[in-house]
Formats: sequence, structure tokens, C-alpha cells
Amino acid sequence: MRRLLYVHVLLCCLSMAHPFCPSQCTCVFHGRTDGTGTRSVLCNDPDMSDIPVNVPVDTVKLRVEKTAVRRIPTEAFYYLVELRYLWITYNSVTSVDTASFYNLKVLHELRLDGNMISMFPWESLKETPRLRTLDLHNNRITNIPSEAIPYLLNITYLDLSSNKLATLPSDLMDIWPPFNGGPIFTNVSQKVVLGLQDNPWFCDCKISKMIEISKMTNTPVVLMDLFLTCSGPENLAGVLFQRAELDNCVKPSVMTSATKITSPLGSNVLLRCDTTGHPTPALYWTKTDGSPVNNTVQESPGDGIRWSIMSLHGILYKDAGNYSCKAKNVAGSAEATISLSIAGSVSTTIPSLKPSTETGPTSRGTTFTPPTDIPSTPYVTSTVLPRIPTTLSAVPKKPKTTPSNGLQRGSLKPSKILQGGNGRKLAADEKSKKNDVSKSVKDLKIVEETSDSAVLLWTADGVPNESPLTVVYSPYDEDDSKRTVETNAGSGKVLLEGLSSGMRYSVCLIAKVSAAGKDPCIDFYTLDIVEDSGQNLFMIISGIACALVLPLIALLLYKILALYCKGHNTALDEEELEKESYVKFETISMKQRTLTSHPTELWARRPTHESERMLLCSRSSIDSQMTYKSDTSRSEYLC
Repeated sequence: MRRLLYVHVLLCCLSMAHPFCPSQCTCVFHGRTDGTGTRSVLCNDPDMSDIPVNVPVDTVKLRVEKTAVRRIPTEAFYYLVELRYLWITYNSVTSVDTASFYNLKVLHELRLDGNMISMFPWESLKETPRLRTLDLHNNRITNIPSEAIPYLLNITYLDLSSNKLATLPSDLMDIWPPFNGGPIFTNVSQKVVLGLQDNPWFCDCKISKMIEISKMTNTPVVLMDLFLTCSGPENLAGVLFQRAELDNCVKPSVMTSATKITSPLGSNVLLRCDTTGHPTPALYWTKTDGSPVNNTVQESPGDGIRWSIMSLHGILYKDAGNYSCKAKNVAGSAEATISLSIAGSVSTTIPSLKPSTETGPTSRGTTFTPPTDIPSTPYVTSTVLPRIPTTLSAVPKKPKTTPSNGLQRGSLKPSKILQGGNGRKLAADEKSKKNDVSKSVKDLKIVEETSDSAVLLWTADGVPNESPLTVVYSPYDEDDSKRTVETNAGSGKVLLEGLSSGMRYSVCLIAKVSAAGKDPCIDFYTLDIVEDSGQNLFMIISGIACALVLPLIALLLYKILALYCKGHNTALDEEELEKESYVKFETISMKQRTLTSHPTELWARRPTHESERMLLCSRSSIDSQMTYKSDTSRSEYLC
């Protein structure tokens, strides 16, 4: 009896005991009249440097404010399974671990404002599937990566104000209406609140959607501050978002070759999609059921323009459906849909032993049966491919298959409708005509090969000139990239364009009604564009070298001839130089005066010696400067 009393007392004490509260925190229990309640814990001791680890496990709201905490460690709150509100505000937190919020499955509100966080671990939010409020106000965040977008899908209150954000990923706004394609609700509970003010926004195409939201009046996305301003570029600095006009920023627009296409079973279909926008949009194809789409080719012929072509070879019933062509750039996205339906059915029959009922070397035959609801008037939907004339799927009056770039040897080929008792005979006659046409096309030859084109020649004996032919060519052993050119037997040649340099190609000539496996083919190689450019470069360099060297050679020959001629005339030049350089001087002396002599003959000539001649000029120069006192005193040397 005494033992039972002790147990009862112990149980009463345990029921009245309160959970332990950390010494630096204040724990408050908010009880109700029914005996239930919630517990909140407030830790605001300025000397606290670590997150408390002994918080009561039934805590619903935890506030750590104005402390010296610098780091939120891994699994800091893993035991607080009932925690719904976590506020770690106005501390000195600079680091948050990836697993800091582990096991917080019911957390609804997370506030980390007023700290010094520069890089937030967005992947840590995967442990908080019920999170709706995220407050990162007044931190130092500079970038939000695209990888963070999946973790923000359920957020209805996101405050990124007073950070250092200059841009946002263009896909971030796509998770909210109206950019996610969802309906725009007028209910207040459906609103999404964004705090983006007080950031140095660089206004370009990347944030064009955010600028567009700021200009909307009825939108489920509400901005805390409508007066957002641009900090850059220079021409938009200080301009409000509502008045900002972005240059070279255009949403994509999508155009398709057709919206509905009906094609016979087993035929080949090409779907084309064109888009424009700036920056140049990216194009990709999807199917409504989510299945992948292959065999697509796309090209951008200029800035802001792109086209894409999807090819379907030998279409089956499973290929029917809607195909979407989506274009996307940082300014927005656009989409267009093409509906593809299949006409006709294939019934398998057992071939007869008679030759007239055989359709080829295969062990099974096929009969093409057109649907009764298809009108007799044919319609054709065409698309223009670059440099290759190609026709999309068509339904002719007489059901036949048109070989296209997806043609395979030995494939099933439908024949004409056989009716009445003479059906087998007509089929045999038709097959004999097919074989005649196929056998009469021969002597295939490739001429005029270049780096990107070639000319195919053939001989068609005994075949009407208007008989249709299909030229199928592709790189060797690459059946997925076949191209076709439609022509007739009478032309005798066709130009093959769009080839790649230095590659081996296979080309086959197929009659519209030819038997399977009997098509003549030939292989050829295109020229290497590298060699052609090398030869052209060599010719250009050779021409420049000749233009420079030939004048130099002519000048050198002229100098050599001039020196040669000058050697022969050296002696003659010396004599002429002596004549031109020296004047023959004579010495004149006074005659002795006599009474009987003539008074005019006062001077006499005498020969001059060589030594006197050399000194004549210098002496004459000196004598010419002297002043004479009498006429009789004159220089005896005169020049």
C-alpha cells in the first residue's frame, strides 16, 4: 500500500512539472481554458553567442533577437518538431548551414532580417515544405541563383528589400501569375507579397517582368513599395519602374507553318516554327502528353530571328496529337500548337501464291484503305525549307505514298485501291509498269562536285518525260538526315544543294511507283572547302608577291646596265672633265719698247710651263687684291 502511494505522488509531481527553460531565454505558455496551449520562447540576451540547444520540445514560436549569434549550425532545431515560427532577427548572423532547418516540417514563417547574410543556402528550404513567409530584409545578399526558384514555389510573402541585389533570374517571376499561365484571382488570400525596394536595380531585360508587374493594376503579385527606381544603366538612373522604357527588349512571338495537319499513315511530316524577339529566343518542341520530341533542327539566320523544324518519319497512330513550339527569352515566352492527325488504316493480308498478288520480295503484303470521310478534293500544306524544296503531308485523290527524307529500303508501300473481279490483274499490270520505270532509269553519274553542291545525271530510256521521280540523298550511313528533291524523268539532271564539304554522300533515284529495293543509287564525295580556300589564298599571295618583286627586279637590271655602260665611258669622261675643269692660261709679258716698233704691239706671248699653270689661279687671286700706284705696274699673269 505504501508503494502505491509513492507511485501516485511521483506521477502527480511529473504532471505538475514544467519543461526546463534556458537561462538566457524567457519561456511563456499560452494556455487555454480547455487545458491546451502553445509555448513561445524569447532569447534576447546581448551576451548570447550561440543558438540555445535546450529549448522546450513543445515550443511553437522561437525568437532569437539582438544577440551576438554569428552562425546557425547544422540541425540546430531538429528536435523542435512543433515549431511553426522561427525569428532570428537583428543579430550578427553571417553564416547559415545547408542543414540548419532540418526536420522543421511544419515551419510556416522564417524571419532572418537585420543580419549580415551575404549568401543564403536556398537548398536548406527543402526541409520546410509548409513554409509560406520568408523574410531576408536588411541583409547583404547580392545574388539569387536560378537554382533557388524551385524552393520558392509555395512562398506567398518574400521580403528581399534593403539588400544589394542588382538583378533577378528571369524565370523567378514565372512562378507567379500572370507569367505562370495560371488564372488571376481577385481573392486577397491568393495574393503574393514581394518586398524589392532599396536595392541597386540594373534595369535591363532580365528584370523586365518585374518592371511589367510594377505597371500592372490588377495582379495577384503585390509590391510592398510601388516606387521602385533604377540605379543603372546611366540613361535610366533614378527613373521609376513605371516610367522605365527598356531598349532592345522584345517578347517572343511564334508563327507556325500550319495549325492542323492531316497526313496518311506511314508518311513523313515536317513541322516548322519561326520566332522573333530580342534577345534572340530559344526554341524547343514538346508534346501534350509529355513525351520527348527528337529529330529537330534549328538555326538563327540573324539577330532576333530563329526557326526550327521537327521531322516525323513514317508516322504511326501514336504520333497523332498536339505539338507545341515554345519560344523563350529573358523578356518573356510564347507558344504555338500544331495538331497532327492520321488518315487511313493498314490491313495485313496473307499473300496469294499467284505472282499477280505479290507486292515485293517480303512475305507479307499491305493494302491501303482510305477513310470514307476524307473528301476527294486534295489539300496540301507546305513549308519552305532552306534551299531544299519539301512538301508536307498531303492526301491525294488516288492514295499513294510520297517518298520523303525518311524513306527506308524495304518499307511498306501502299498500292492503289483494287475493286471488282479484275483487281489482281490490275495490280499485276501496275507492278509491271513500276518495274519498267525503275529499270529504265540508269547510268547515274555525279558531275560538277563542289564543297556544298553536286549535279546528278541519269539516263531514262523509254520513260515518259513527265514521269515523277524523287531524288533522295544523305550522308553515307546516316538515314536520319535524308533530303529529297522532286523532279521528273525527262529532266535528266538535278542539283543537289546543302551539302557539307569533304563528306561522302549516297544518292538514290526513286520512281513514284517503283518497286521496293530496286532503286539505283550512287556514292560520291564533296570537295574539301579547306583545300579550296588554301588554293585561293595561295593564288592571292602569289599575285601580291609578283606585283612587289617584278618592279624590284626591273630596277636592279636598270642599275646593272647603267654601271656597265659607265665603265666603258670612263676614259672619255675624264678627258671631258679635264676640259671642263681647267682653262688654258697663257703668260703674257711686256715687250721692250723701241722707237721703230709699232706702238700697239706692247705684249708678247710666251709658252707657259705646267708648274706655272697649277699656281696661276691662286696667285692671280692674291694679285687681284693689290692696289697699284701706276699703270705700268700690272700683274703679269692674267686669267
